[in-house]
Amino acid sequence: QVQLVESGGGLVQPGGSLRLSCAASGFTLNNYAIAWFRQAPGKEREGVSCISSRTGPTYSADSVKGRFAISRDNANNTVYLQMNSLKPEDTAVYYCATDRRFLAPCGSQWYRITTYASWGRGTQVTVSS
Repeated sequence: QVQLVESGGGLVQPGGSLRLSCAASGFTLNNYAIAWFRQAPGKEREGVSCISSRTGPTYSADSVKGRFAISRDNANNTVYLQMNSLKPEDTAVYYCATDRRFLAPCGSQWYRITTYASWGRGTQVTVSS
């Protein structure tokens, strides 16, 4: 059974950093594109970043470029989202997802929620002083 579990969220001051983890069970993360999304209260879920399968390219939303970085740890079957220079507007529940297409890159529609078949339950990130 495919399962994604996010962790690493919490409360952080503006300018601080957090590293989110997306751990997989039931499949090998390295073989699939994985995306991070976030949803703030009262707002739609939005794409944050995507990492292609194997050594393919990564993509990020303009709002997080230069501050967030997505990466893989194949030994631990985990994808990370390193978040630096956090702002109050980064406050949201963060989700990871996969489209479950074997050896596929992040597609041109990587930021759309309809692209993805499997989702984790999310982890809360709150940026506040």
